[in-house]
Amino acid sequence: MKKKFKLDTNLVRGGLTRSNFKETSEAIFLNSGFVYDSAEQAEAIFKGDQTGFQYTRYANPTVEMFEQRLALLDGSEACFATASGMAAVFGSMMCQLKTGDHVVSASALFGSCRYILNDILPKFGIEVSFIDGKNINEWKKNIRKNTKIFFFESPSNPCLEIIDIKKVCTIAKKNKITTIVDNIFASPILQQPIKWGADVIVYSGTKHIDGQGRAMGGAICSTKKFKEDILKPFLRHTGPCISPFNAWVLLKSLETIKIRVLAQSENAIQIAQQLEKHKKVEKVYYPFLKSFPQYALAKKQQSQGGTMVAFKIKGSKKEAFKFINALKLLDVSNNLGDTKSLVTHPTTTTHKVLGEKERQSLGITPNLIRLSVGLEDISDLKSDILEALDKS
Repeated sequence: MKKKFKLDTNLVRGGLTRSNFKETSEAIFLNSGFVYDSAEQAEAIFKGDQTGFQYTRYANPTVEMFEQRLALLDGSEACFATASGMAAVFGSMMCQLKTGDHVVSASALFGSCRYILNDILPKFGIEVSFIDGKNINEWKKNIRKNTKIFFFESPSNPCLEIIDIKKVCTIAKKNKITTIVDNIFASPILQQPIKWGADVIVYSGTKHIDGQGRAMGGAICSTKKFKEDILKPFLRHTGPCISPFNAWVLLKSLETIKIRVLAQSENAIQIAQQLEKHKKVEKVYYPFLKSFPQYALAKKQQSQGGTMVAFKIKGSKKEAFKFINALKLLDVSNNLGDTKSLVTHPTTTTHKVLGEKERQSLGITPNLIRLSVGLEDISDLKSDILEALDKS
């Protein structure tokens, strides 16, 4: 039986498999296929009587190391890596849905997640109900006989709405519904939904996992049974597989994710506190501010407030753009979770796909600005933000 190591050890050594060359750093198996010693061995591997790699669309040694390490970090039994975070979201749903099924989802979602649920799933005859995820009674009220999935982000993109994971998962289990939690904003460092009863957790490896703006990737964490019986057959045959090189980048990035996310979170709360005091700021969204409506729940579920800060500048789109354009240190980008601090205008970028009425209902107004706080010196970040606010 393998010894259980603590988090910091698993981040460096979890899932490590060395080749016969005994390399120190994990190897990149940048190949599409594998060979067999005989026709009999090939038959046995394809039948499942013998373990072995067949094709990188199915599995790959480098990808497998990344999957095992992330599963250890997430607290899940198993993981399946995908080409992107959105491939993970879509795959986690479609592997278990069919025509006539029903999904209940929180309304507060990233634009592409909302598009999948609002535009794509109905084309397959799958019904979707959008609710206020913060209201636990809404989850109960919207359950039907054909409800198969509960889906939500916590914290949500971009206003950091927090949902009580344990309460929602308890309702789901009583009704034999699968709960999928998008844990991208918090990262597995600050929150482990599996501990609160979640069945499936999805990640964008492009965000905090890589955290350095280099590689696309995603992941679905679950039980071994869900992965083997439901998820793997769907993903193997539909093909949203991650490149071995990208998996290697994400694997190596996991070695430093804790150091990065904790330091970025320390910077983020200081920026949130600074913004809250500024006369040109209308409202600040950050889970660990005492003024945040769900402060107590955030403190219960997360170890820190996270790397993301959202705020509304006094004024409209004009003032928001003036602030963004006046920044000299923060880069304008729609990405997040990077070591470099980034600024986003959700209304015109990440959530543009939503209609104006939908955006308004979620608090995504033209004066809303989203900050992804990086690892720069905090005094430099504060200075840049203050100067930009003065110019706005």
